[in-house]
Amino acid sequence: MDLSHLGTMNLSQLGTPIGPMVRVHGGFANRVYRLDTDKGSFAVKELNLVDRRWTYRVEDVFRFERAAFAAGIPMPEPISAGHHMLVHRWAEGETVPEAPVPVAYAFEIGEILARVHALDVAWTHGSAEEPTPRDWPELAARAAATGQPWADELASHVETFLAIAHFVDTCERPGPVVLTHKDVHPWNLLARQGRPVVLDWELSGMLDLAGELGSTALSLAKGPGFDDIRPAVFRSVLDGYVAGGGALPPSGPGWFVFMTGGWLGHTRWNILRCLAGVEASTGPDLALSHESVRNGLRGLPDLFDRLPELQALLV
Repeated sequence: MDLSHLGTMNLSQLGTPIGPMVRVHGGFANRVYRLDTDKGSFAVKELNLVDRRWTYRVEDVFRFERAAFAAGIPMPEPISAGHHMLVHRWAEGETVPEAPVPVAYAFEIGEILARVHALDVAWTHGSAEEPTPRDWPELAARAAATGQPWADELASHVETFLAIAHFVDTCERPGPVVLTHKDVHPWNLLARQGRPVVLDWELSGMLDLAGELGSTALSLAKGPGFDDIRPAVFRSVLDGYVAGGGALPPSGPGWFVFMTGGWLGHTRWNILRCLAGVEASTGPDLALSHESVRNGLRGLPDLFDRLPELQALLV
């Protein structure tokens, strides 16, 4: 497979290939390939530099990953990082379905987060966020004009999406702010002999603790929707965090604002990819972007409606 468009990173350090590099499908933001050599197996991640939603701090994230790996956090070994590509040693394990995880697994995730937050790693970038985009009416009009299959659904939720954007911009974050993974969800986890392995650290950065814990605990406690949320699993993440030496922040809607805002931004990003109407050379395939849009249009209004109910999980 010709990956010359990825830049000048030299993969010869990984050994002599014993087979072709194979794409591993399913990434929501970047593209991943498996490379088997005489020195082992590696995950080669092609970073999407065409339409990223944020600036990727390559050197800072790699330093954070190396510190986490050295501290014994269960994760793939980071090998190298460049402007176009990340390389990790391939991690074997079972994929984690989007369904409530076992209570013991959730507890260990909480412990892992406490250990990650205790790492002493310099991070020079703050956690400042830009105002949430409010262009949902314009996006709905463009979707209708271009005949998108979900155009009517988007139009019916414009006011809800504007209300969600307002919530994201105005909701108080209780703090403290920690350096963390920021993206611990089932699709970024493996299970090795029933225990967690944490993948995909490139979103790492500063985040209010409540947002990290709320996003992680809710993701692990539910299925694809919000009709089957297991309070015992949610609480187990928090119990594990305390057992690992962490302290829980005050209760409130701020626990869920990061998840809500992240999903809103992800949905909008995929809407823009669909409106472009072309198969991009990097990032998710166009079909996956359409699926992500449909999931956001159905799931975000449900999440927003259930915020009072979700806060009851914190009691």
